Amino acid sequence: MAEKGFRDAQRAQMSMLAPLEKRVLLWLAARLPARVNPDHLTSLGLISLLGAGLSYWYARENTLGLWLVILFLILNWFGDSLDGTLARYRQKLRPRYGFYVDHVVDMFGTFFLLGGLGLSGYMSLPVAVGLIVAYFMLSIEVYLATHTIGTFHLSFWKFSPTELRILLAIGNLALLVRGGWVRLGGERYLLFDVGGVIGIAGMVVMLLTTVARHTAQLYREERIPE
Repeated sequence: MAEKGFRDAQRAQMSMLAPLEKRVLLWLAARLPARVNPDHLTSLGLISLLGAGLSYWYARENTLGLWLVILFLILNWFGDSLDGTLARYRQKLRPRYGFYVDHVVDMFGTFFLLGGLGLSGYMSLPVAVGLIVAYFMLSIEVYLATHTIGTFHLSFWKFSPTELRILLAIGNLALLVRGGWVRLGGERYLLFDVGGVIGIAGMVVMLLTTVARHTAQLYREERIPE
């Protein structure tokens, strides 16, 4: 009764690190203690992004916060990437519950992370807000496509959350080594503002591209007979 009318979407994961990541996650899933379940991992993913956001805020006063962010990003990868793999490995799938909770956690986690970054002094608040808006708009398109087309895209242009975590960690290391500023055209800008604007532009292009492609696909599939 609970599953009536629900269609589990096909997962499309084509990021650069996907083949290696899949092998690592399966190796970890086979070795996790039985007392650890997917809900524990999902909770770890959310708490770690809250910790990352608070660490960015703390980094305003102490650069130790940047190291803590990297630690929390690793914990987030472990929890967020492994929860679904563990459920599939143990054959204890709850498709509707898993899909809903996973993306509610992503919503809050992204807000915590980018909100903390916007309060860190390493990224201006308008750029952080722009990233949040662009990310949520792209997420809405993904969820609509999942429902109407039946394919859930976990990556865009060879980038998935895993690659983005790595880029963010590299950015933190650059802040620690070179400081938070870069010069472009004779002007000084925050390093993370430059990266954030590039990220916003990239997500907008991804959004417009996928909207055009999916609209055309659905139009062809539901063409009105003349």
